[in-house]
Amino acid sequence: MRFSKKSEYALRALIELTDQYNRKLLQRHEIGRKQNIPIEFLEQILLTLKNAGLLSSRRGVGGGYRFAGNARRLTLMDVIRLFEELGTPDGDRREPGEATPVGQALASVLFEIDEIAKATMSSITLATMLRLVGRQQRNSGPGPGATRPVAPSAPQRRRRKS
Repeated sequence: MRFSKKSEYALRALIELTDQYNRKLLQRHEIGRKQNIPIEFLEQILLTLKNAGLLSSRRGVGGGYRFAGNARRLTLMDVIRLFEELGTPDGDRREPGEATPVGQALASVLFEIDEIAKATMSSITLATMLRLVGRQQRNSGPGPGATRPVAPSAPQRRRRKS
């Protein structure tokens, strides 16, 4: 299953906003900076998410965006569907080799893989993603360039002069 960068950016922005749920409003540039999302994509994405009722926003000084959905019910697939056409490919777009027995068998396997991916994305909620993000942060330790604490060395014995 392939989906566009826009869907990936939408998921990253929404997970960032969900992580900030019931906290301060996040401004567009702050979300873009934290998630490395180009601002021109982010404007369109946030508008789509707002129109879907997943975000609330406030304009002006101190304004920004806040998650307005239910993180325990909203799945990754719910978000992806806002940005992708997930129907079966049109007959006009078929490749010549797809009519062969090998092409048909391969198409069948690829269709099944897509269905498994859709089912998986439909079973993962934003709350689950937040738990995974938290686990990743705990397991990753200090970032690059950070100093690590040095373990104290074993106490050394002093030699007595005899």
